[in-house]
Amino acid sequence: MGCGHKDDKASLASSQRASFSHQPHQPGSTPASKEVWKKGGRMFSILLAVHLALLACTLVSSGAFEKIAVHDYDVFFLLTVMMLIVIVWIIFYLVGTSRCPDAIPCKDSHAGPVWLRGGLVLFAIFSLVMDVFKIGYYSSFYSCLSAIKIIYPIVQAIFVVVQTYFLWVSAKDCVHVHLNVTRCGLMLTLTTNLAVWMSAVTDESVHKAHSKLKKNVTEEIFRWLLKAGMRSGSAEECNCNSQICQVFKNGYFWLYPFNIEYSLFASAMVYVMWKNVGRFIDHHSHHIHRLKFRLFRRTFFVGIVLGLIVLVSGLGVLILYEVQVNSSTESSKKSQALTMYYIFNIVCLGLMSLVCIGGSVIYRFDKRDMDRHKNPTRTLDVALLMGAALGQYAISYYSIVAIVASTPRDAISALNLTYALLMIAQHTFQNIFIIEGLHRQPPKEDHKYDSHQKGLYGLTFVNVNAVSLRVPDGGSTLAPNPAPGTEANHPSDLVRSLTAPKKMNWRRKFLREISIFLLLSNIILWIVPAFGARPQFDNDTELNFYGDSMWPAIVDICLPFGIFYRMHAVASLLEVYIVS
Repeated sequence: MGCGHKDDKASLASSQRASFSHQPHQPGSTPASKEVWKKGGRMFSILLAVHLALLACTLVSSGAFEKIAVHDYDVFFLLTVMMLIVIVWIIFYLVGTSRCPDAIPCKDSHAGPVWLRGGLVLFAIFSLVMDVFKIGYYSSFYSCLSAIKIIYPIVQAIFVVVQTYFLWVSAKDCVHVHLNVTRCGLMLTLTTNLAVWMSAVTDESVHKAHSKLKKNVTEEIFRWLLKAGMRSGSAEECNCNSQICQVFKNGYFWLYPFNIEYSLFASAMVYVMWKNVGRFIDHHSHHIHRLKFRLFRRTFFVGIVLGLIVLVSGLGVLILYEVQVNSSTESSKKSQALTMYYIFNIVCLGLMSLVCIGGSVIYRFDKRDMDRHKNPTRTLDVALLMGAALGQYAISYYSIVAIVASTPRDAISALNLTYALLMIAQHTFQNIFIIEGLHRQPPKEDHKYDSHQKGLYGLTFVNVNAVSLRVPDGGSTLAPNPAPGTEANHPSDLVRSLTAPKKMNWRRKFLREISIFLLLSNIILWIVPAFGARPQFDNDTELNFYGDSMWPAIVDICLPFGIFYRMHAVASLLEVYIVS
């Protein structure tokens, strides 16, 4: 296996000489034809991804209905073929880059941070457990099922393992061999993850629709409705009467949210790798900040305590909601559950909105410079935050219109209206806070002192670009010589440097408290809708206003984006916490 074409090698050599020399890299030194070909390779890979995504979307959406002659095993067959091709390409990539020493001349330090890869591994583990449950479920009545339904979870488990390893070791790569093949392979990987995500969301939505329908009607009417429109699941076509079969069935449906988040996390990391194909990083301007994650240092513990209170309270609300709504047919129990759900969310969203506003005000007094370096990871984070929030915005605005236009209005409608308005406000203020934090320079590290200076007390000079100034644990009584390119400090600055830490450190502490509180709150706001508490289907206002067909379709389309927003906000807030 070679290291790429000759023109790639020539371009690599010339770019390396220009980029890694002591002179700054001039954009005009690259021939225009190379830039055009780079854009052409990207465009071809994008077109490939668009066509595959449309094909997968068509099959997945068609396979959800009985009257359309597309079956679920047709969808499984397409996804299995796509995952097998991606597995082969990943092996080709890993072997090809390992054999070519110049394949990866530089790495993007911002791409694939350890907390993001750790979250990916966590979701991968739950996805593997889901695949095991799915294999056990389909194996319980394999005699009346197509073989692809058992092959699909096996291939998916292999795909998850191979892709997780690939993203763990290669997320930071800026590859420079087989450029067009790499771009197409990464786009195929991204499209496969999105197709798996669409299939999981559709399967989960159909399952929940069947559960709601079966709870409200008799068995005979339920079977008649299935024949009239929606496709039945495998359990309706084959007998799943054993206890172990029911455990497998309920288990893999409960684990669907983890598989959904895994596919979206992997898609985001693959997109950053695609953006970094053929990219050179100028190490003279691309600063690498090695930040340590210290959760219980330099904090007041207020954010952690409040966040844990919200987290535990949300878990209690979720359990009570599931018990009172899904296990009881009394309307009074349902009203109590909805009231409890809305009150909890109103309090939680109100606190989060106020905290985000406070954090944005603190940023107004922050003296750190804005980070204006090219950063595909940050660009993608901002785009995903803004794009995923549109799903919850849509649901909230639909709810507002239905509540305002409907009569009569009761207490639950008032709570629902307040909840929808606060949901819009909280998403907006939180996006502003996170984007502000992602664009701030990290605090500069303290100077290192020699061993013979440990016993003496010293001063750290003022640096206007730093977030805060701290007096070191040990150092010299005399100021060290200023580094080349920095301004010398006058003796009058020493007094200000002693008092500055007390004035500036509080900002970092408050920003950390805000970040950790928002992080824990977003976790519970992800758990509650992801694992069953969805009042959009239990509140009659929207259902009566939009109808039994339109409103569930709106929620099924928009809610997965809202759920993904919460988990992506958690990852972004963790980065804001570490940078603060």
